Amino acid sequence: MSLVEEAESQVQALTPAEVEQRLQQEGVLLVDLRDVRELKREGSIPQSLHVPRGMLEFWIDPDSPYYRAEFQQANELILYCNKGWRSALAALSLQNMGMEKVAHMQGGMERWQVEIGKINSPKET
Repeated sequence: MSLVEEAESQVQALTPAEVEQRLQQEGVLLVDLRDVRELKREGSIPQSLHVPRGMLEFWIDPDSPYYRAEFQQANELILYCNKGWRSALAALSLQNMGMEKVAHMQGGMERWQVEIGKINSPKET
């Protein structure tokens, strides 16, 4: 079993349609883990917060000097990347840190673009 398959077996995975529905609820934060070059090339999902994958655990941990206040109001985190691989691994990492309400979007930005289609253009990102 690959690392990604192992992570996917342990974390909650949501379809793009489920993510779109959850975003209507208060306290849900959609986190874009993609590289800044991907953002510039492809845009982003509306209402998402870009967090470089290498900084996620630092930005979320209130005891970290890099903690970001954007996470304070979040009751639930939904992570996404381009294909869903990085987000599955990141969701497992956050669960291992003790976070309970964390999920990732299956298929990532590629699947979102096919099934939902709503994106901020690269200029708006």
